[in-house]
Amino acid sequence: MVFLEKGQLDVLDGSFVLVDAEGVRVHVPVGGVCCILLEPGIRVSHAAVTLAARSGTLLVWVGEAGVRLYAAGQPGGARSDKLLWQASLALDDKARLNVVRKMFELRFAGDVPGGRSVEQLRGMEGARVRAMYKQMASFYRVPWSGRRYDPKDYMSGDVPNQCLSAATSCLYGISEAAILAAGYAPAIGFLHTGKPRSFVYDIADLIKFETVVPAAFGIAARKPADPERETRLACRDMFRKKRVLKRIIPLIEEVLSAGGKALPDPAPEAAGPAFEEEGGHGDDGHRG
Repeated sequence: MVFLEKGQLDVLDGSFVLVDAEGVRVHVPVGGVCCILLEPGIRVSHAAVTLAARSGTLLVWVGEAGVRLYAAGQPGGARSDKLLWQASLALDDKARLNVVRKMFELRFAGDVPGGRSVEQLRGMEGARVRAMYKQMASFYRVPWSGRRYDPKDYMSGDVPNQCLSAATSCLYGISEAAILAAGYAPAIGFLHTGKPRSFVYDIADLIKFETVVPAAFGIAARKPADPERETRLACRDMFRKKRVLKRIIPLIEEVLSAGGKALPDPAPEAAGPAFEEEGGHGDDGHRG
């Protein structure tokens, strides 16, 4: 995957090329890139979109460092083997429970009681998350009366809640970009279900309390004049510094592998990458 900003994405000699305001060209190898994340300041030519469609390269329009996901081109380098694997795990009660338990292990340092259903684990999650918010607020010395906001207006509530809403929105953006780039479906969740971004919520929760929640409380402690903007900028810088996007895809593979079902082999008639590179390194996003 590669982030591009401030320039025009075009095609030259059969390859993507980024042209900046000074006319400087930077080539982007077609065979080695499965997803191009387009940050603010990018214009995309018709030829570039055509090449992306031919090569199975996913184009994703995002905010700076992925703090928002505005739109995606053809849905993923989406691969049938990945989608079928994800769906089979979600539809199998035992496999789904195994995936949810793995998510809990990662989130709560391995403390997962046995003999609990998904619904029971969901109830326990709520109590633990409330305790973690309270602990984080105490650490940053931020007044805290609970996670309260109007679902129809995510920037409602007091300053800490506004910061948390803005930070969580940023994390959802970069998580959805990673899910699409890896060839999975954002709607097929395990702990969360029934919403277009259920799997996004599942994956974002795995790293929420070590990434955006501390950033949100840190901003709230400064009593900002514009909580949404300052939190978004803080998340942008943190995503770049900690390379959050690069970390999310291995997490997806780790939790799904806990389901106990092997990833199916691609069908014999499946289409491979449109452009092969010797020693290529663009596997997960290419259509199959």
